[in-house]
Amino acid sequence: MTTLYTPDHEWVNIEDHEAAVVGITHHAQDALGDVVFVELPEVGRTYAKGEVAGVVESVKAAADLYMPVSGEVVEINAALKDDPALANTDPLGNGWFFKVHITNMGEFDQLLDLPGYEALLKTL
Repeated sequence: MTTLYTPDHEWVNIEDHEAAVVGITHHAQDALGDVVFVELPEVGRTYAKGEVAGVVESVKAAADLYMPVSGEVVEINAALKDDPALANTDPLGNGWFFKVHITNMGEFDQLLDLPGYEALLKTL
């Protein structure tokens, strides 16, 4: 499994050549504070890369969740809807947001690997 990152602080785990899991990074959840609500995308809906696919609300602010790659949402994390704090306690694990069926594998070339993402964080 390969994990890549967006400049908007989403992570993407590529499970195979057709599916990916999406969530927010430690940096994103730290910046938001305690997550109290998540609006997840609709299963079956297709999104373009960069399109708003959901919302994360915390005690501090609300932030859009952007689609890191184009594709169709095939599953959402129901546990996250029931317990939004999972985005804080386990953002890279049980706090995942949704799974997407990838329609353009070439878009992964535009995402950041871990060293690239860490370099980005140093500029913030």
